[in-house]
Amino acid sequence: MRNKRRIFDIDMPDDAVVPPPETFPAEKVSEDNAPRSRRGPMATAISETASSARERQDVEARIRAENDALAHEHVRLKRLGLLVDLIPLEMVETYKLVRDRSKGPDMELSELKESIRELGLSNPIRVEARSDERYELIQGYRRLAAYRELLEETGDEERFGKIPAAVAQAGDSLDALYRKMVDENLVRKDVSFSEMAQLALDFAADPETEENDPDKAVARLFKSASYSKRSYIRTFIRLNQALGSILRFPSEVPRALGVALVARIEEDEDLPNDIREALAAYDDPKAKEELAVLRRFVKDEEPAQEEGPSPEEEAAPEPEPVEEPKPATKKLSTEGKAKTSFQFERAEGLTKCTAAAGRLEIRLDRDFTTVDRRKLEAAVRRLLDDLN
Repeated sequence: MRNKRRIFDIDMPDDAVVPPPETFPAEKVSEDNAPRSRRGPMATAISETASSARERQDVEARIRAENDALAHEHVRLKRLGLLVDLIPLEMVETYKLVRDRSKGPDMELSELKESIRELGLSNPIRVEARSDERYELIQGYRRLAAYRELLEETGDEERFGKIPAAVAQAGDSLDALYRKMVDENLVRKDVSFSEMAQLALDFAADPETEENDPDKAVARLFKSASYSKRSYIRTFIRLNQALGSILRFPSEVPRALGVALVARIEEDEDLPNDIREALAAYDDPKAKEELAVLRRFVKDEEPAQEEGPSPEEEAAPEPEPVEEPKPATKKLSTEGKAKTSFQFERAEGLTKCTAAAGRLEIRLDRDFTTVDRRKLEAAVRRLLDDLN
């Protein structure tokens, strides 16, 4: 049997218009004018993943830039020694710099210890990092000593086993490290001229420094001090060189007494031996007894007011003091001849004058060989003319 194909008639309206086929331009169509088409789930997921990846990359780039900036700032602060850390006491060495502290007991250390015990350390010490992961002390010898004694007395490792320290990287020269230590200690109320003089001697004796002359070391170490203060330090260098092995309490010698002692030693080279013999009469001389012996040897040479300005009062440069000269005194010398002596303060230091028959002597801590000969001769001529 054969299937017959059925034919259906479609009635089309007479006014029907067949639309023309849709066409597209050959050039690239912008996204705004492009026909919107519905994306599938896979395309949407890919688009969202790419967008999330771009955002994550932007965040990571910002974090890396911020970390780089923090790292550079950390390095800068570390190089300047402005970072403070807790350093174990046993990791701090004190060999690189010779301290400007006199050897012996520190009577004021107990006050510092009590302050640290009650309030903590307000001013961190300063150390320099070494290649062996240890640290060299630059500033804060007394603070370190106080912590060590507190740890020994209390056994409290948590409180006193580590000390706050500003850590600087190695790089400063030895001269610069000495200067930093000296400048910090110039404001100390208890540092003596003898201690500062001994520091200059130790600096000149240090084989790693370039300066071998203690007098020139004063100019380098105490550049921030006034001219008169540097002059007194040089005077005490002479005192330490002459009596350093004799005196037990050199840091107790006041400025005026030290200046007078040096003047007497320059006149009498045997004076140190006489002082040694006088001190030998005491089995265990105290500071007051030692000073009493020294004063006996300079009783005719000391100024009327023995105690002058303290070292800290001379830290800043001062205008040249205007003082009335002390009344001249006359006495008989050992040869029976009369002489007149007096002394007064100048910016350069203590000036001592001695006049005798046929002799006029001026002692001042200044190198007159550096003065032009014609200028020096003219000054002496004016002096002699004024005396007439």
